[in-house]
Amino acid sequence: MTTATVLDSWIACRKPNPGARLRLFCFPYAGSGAAIFRTWPDGLPADVEICPVQFPGRGTRLVEIPFTQLTPLVQTLAQALLPLLDKPFAFFGHSLGALVGFELARQLRRQSGVQPVRLFVSADRAPQISRRDRWIHVLPESDLLAELRRLNGIPVKVFDDPELMQIMLPILRADLSVYETYVYSPEPPLACPIAAFGGMQDHRVSRGDLEAWSEQTSVSFSLQMYPGDHFFWQTTQPRLLERLSRELSGVV
Repeated sequence: MTTATVLDSWIACRKPNPGARLRLFCFPYAGSGAAIFRTWPDGLPADVEICPVQFPGRGTRLVEIPFTQLTPLVQTLAQALLPLLDKPFAFFGHSLGALVGFELARQLRRQSGVQPVRLFVSADRAPQISRRDRWIHVLPESDLLAELRRLNGIPVKVFDDPELMQIMLPILRADLSVYETYVYSPEPPLACPIAAFGGMQDHRVSRGDLEAWSEQTSVSFSLQMYPGDHFFWQTTQPRLLERLSRELSGVV
C-alpha cells in the first residue's frame, strides 16, 4: 500500500490546501467518524487545512477491523500521519478523540521529537484522573443500548433502525474498549498550549475534570464551558469554531 493510499484511508474528505499555514487534525468521539467534521472548513480560516481522521471500522473503512486498544491505534496513527506533519499542526478531539489526540501528541514527541502547536480537548476528563466508571463495552446488548440511549450520543432515528444499530454496535464496543481500558502513564507535560471545552450540563465530565488538563502542559491552558450536555457542540458548533479560529489565528 502506498503512502498516498494510507493517507487517503486515515484522512477522509481531505481537501489539500498548499497555501495553508497549518493543519488541524480532528479526532471523532466513540462510534462516530470523520463525517462529523464535514462542515468545519466553512467555519474556520481558509489558511487552516482540516484533516478529519477516519478510524477503521466505519465510513469509508467499514470493512476494516476497528482497534480495541489505544496504544496500537496511536502507534499506527503516528506512522500514517507523518507525511502531513511537514508544516505546523494542531489536534482537536471530542471525548474519545481528545484522549487519542493527547496520546498521539506524546507518541510523536517520543518517536519524532515533534508536537502539535495546539491541543484542543473537548468533553473528556484529564487523562491522569482515575477512570472509575463501570465498563459498558462488555455489557449485554440490551443493557448497552440502554446506556447509550441515556448518554444521548446517538440520534433517535439511528436507534429506531435495527439494521443500522447492528452495524454500529461492534464499532461502539470497540471504541468504548479503547477508552475504558486506557491506563495513564506519567510523562513530562507537553510543550504546547492546551485549550479545553466542556458542556455545562455534562454529567459525565465536570469542570474540575477539564481543569485538570492544565497539568498536561508546560505552557498555557484555557477552559471554555458551553451550554449543553456531553455533546454540547451539536448545538454550539458556530461558537466553538469561532473560538478555535481565534486560538489558531495567533499560531505560526
